[in-house]
Amino acid sequence: MALAMAPTIPAGTLSRTSQPSLPSHDGALLLRSWEADDAPVLQRAFQDRMIQRRHVHHVTSLDEAQEWITATHRSWQQEQDAQWAVTRADDGEILGRVALRRMNLVHGLADCAYWVLPNARGAGVAPRAVATVTAWALDEAGFHRLELAHWVGNEASCRVAIKSGFVLEGTLRSARLEQDGRHDTHLHARVRGDA
Repeated sequence: MALAMAPTIPAGTLSRTSQPSLPSHDGALLLRSWEADDAPVLQRAFQDRMIQRRHVHHVTSLDEAQEWITATHRSWQQEQDAQWAVTRADDGEILGRVALRRMNLVHGLADCAYWVLPNARGAGVAPRAVATVTAWALDEAGFHRLELAHWVGNEASCRVAIKSGFVLEGTLRSARLEQDGRHDTHLHARVRGDA
């Protein structure tokens, strides 16, 4: 069926190139695609209770980590999701992950997601990573709106969203399913042209 309007981002725009590596504004971080050699770090990340709590799926073995990494490359090619390993620019140590999920190229929408490894928390990694991927998505890739949602009790994620320029738009009642049940969720968003 033909579209009644031109898509915000024409199909094939992203997948015709490799997923870009993105340096943070301050040059301290580098966001890059996940590589096969990252599987042990990914597996260890999913052993962290905070990361486990926020995810429906878990990575419990090296094989599952490899499958997850392979799936990230496939998702880029299918223009569905984009996942970056957040690394320290000087030595390449992985500090976390940032993603654009549920990419809708017709409407130019995507959801931001992230996590930071325990040893890197509290150092501003998440806000810088989210700001980096946001700048690329809105200014270069052509997205119009990015959303960032977190359960209401997650004050750290609320601070990350605000520091990254995402405006709190409201509360979605009972919108997030986690291991301990359903939670109300804060919805933040950035729109192209926001200050």
